[in-house]
Amino acid sequence: MAADAPADYEFGGVTLKLGILVNTDRHPDHIIGIATAAVSRGHEVIIFNMDEGTRLLDNPDFCALSKFPGVQMGYCRLNAKQSGVVTEGIPGEVAEGSQYNNAIMNHDADRIIVL
Repeated sequence: MAADAPADYEFGGVTLKLGILVNTDRHPDHIIGIATAAVSRGHEVIIFNMDEGTRLLDNPDFCALSKFPGVQMGYCRLNAKQSGVVTEGIPGEVAEGSQYNNAIMNHDADRIIVL
């Protein structure tokens, strides 16, 4: 993108709601970078953790995203339990839920990426 282009040039000046489905624990730095870049450009971000992605709830830097304005974060309670994730101590901003929350994210988001 050209240096003088508006920050939201890629989307024609429209703010978007970006959904990030996290089903692996391999890319925390990428998720943090994508979410930070999106909210810095005025977009909203919904992050839903499932399967092995619930293991990232042990990462304080990853969970800190839930405190950013414009970011919603949740996880599948069943998947966290199956992965042995200790959910005590997870920030209150991270919503405990189910695959229903994943369906809501898919409905509400303008774009979805899966990592």
